[in-house]
Amino acid sequence: MVIQTRTRIREWGNSFGVVIPRELVIKEGFKANDRVIIRIDKRQNLEEFFGKGKGKIKDAQKEKNEAKKLWGMN
Repeated sequence: MVIQTRTRIREWGNSFGVVIPRELVIKEGFKANDRVIIRIDKRQNLEEFFGKGKGKIKDAQKEKNEAKKLWGMN
């Protein structure tokens, strides 16, 4: 099963953690101590990413598809 959601890394004391949104917990029936595997994709600075293509993009749809592949959204 693959579930995708967006969340933020938060500081908890000397550690960091992520919060699973309540709606997702309810929908998927997660319980405390359930074991899960988390894939983390750090978001790039979009201004920097799109700024690299200024004046160079010829096929916007092709560029969009490539970006989706990079972000794992294909």
